[in-house]
Amino acid sequence: MGQVVGYAPVWDKAGRIGGDHGPPARRRDGRGLGSIYTESAQEQHHCRDPLWFAAVMTRTTAAARAARQISYLDEAAASDVGRRYKRRLLGELRIGPGQVVLDVGCGPGTDLPAMVAAAGPGGRVIGVDRDPGMREAARRRIRAAPGAEILAGDAHALPLGPASVDRARVDRVLQHVDDPAAAVAELRRVLRRGGRVALAEPDWDTLAIDSTDAATSRAFTGFVTGHVVRNAGIGRSLGRLLSDAGFIVESVDATVALFRDYRSAEAILRMPAVAERAWRAGHLDEGRARAWLAGLTAGPFLAGFTFVTAIGRIASDPLTASESGPG
Repeated sequence: MGQVVGYAPVWDKAGRIGGDHGPPARRRDGRGLGSIYTESAQEQHHCRDPLWFAAVMTRTTAAARAARQISYLDEAAASDVGRRYKRRLLGELRIGPGQVVLDVGCGPGTDLPAMVAAAGPGGRVIGVDRDPGMREAARRRIRAAPGAEILAGDAHALPLGPASVDRARVDRVLQHVDDPAAAVAELRRVLRRGGRVALAEPDWDTLAIDSTDAATSRAFTGFVTGHVVRNAGIGRSLGRLLSDAGFIVESVDATVALFRDYRSAEAILRMPAVAERAWRAGHLDEGRARAWLAGLTAGPFLAGFTFVTAIGRIASDPLTASESGPG
């Protein structure tokens, strides 16, 4: 099985896939939350996992893709790694009874029940997502939970008033938005004094896959960072983004997601599907890529990347706004 050094998750949540002729055009319309845009078939697709999407975008219907996305997220969250990571991130938020809690890019609501339980009967939990299918799935999951609601919205322009939230979480979403700094500034706008925010993002620039064909490994990771994930190095920027937005940076932690068997890595990194898109787009030689994949399956296997979490807060007293944390 794959090994994770620390507690970070190793799956990715939402993204943008380049078409067969290069990356798609950037959207400046503030619709970046949990969505991708591809010129393939001139349609907009919504996805929570860019590497997964490469495997199915041209082979299944929209309904089937959505069902697989949701299943993928649920399985990831239910894994040992997922449970440990999400439990720790939830603990870092320190949700108290009666508080208002925001999950930006909530997807199908996998994590909402735990937040509802932490906030208690007098609390309010708000999930915001761009994708209608994800919102509907999330609503089904919290239907019986009083004080929980799902809103259509965008990370750059949250559908909430100033100082209306006590806690906020953004999990593997900033890597895909059009303007991460604007999205973090929105979190600062909606959080109250004493509020806390938890951010979690991978740093895809650190992705490394061991192979005797090191050049193809580098070409593959270059395709991921240059054509699959919009903000591939966002993880390393979380502390700076929080500080620039006016948060006190309480902590920044980096962990290594390490895989020592092909099967567990393939479930997350989708090497065959992404490699196929890369050679179809002219970024990999097909014969060499196939030989590279065969070598990976033969083992021994090693791959990994860095995952970063950051905790920010707003001082309870404005006179203490200059205090700094250990981050």
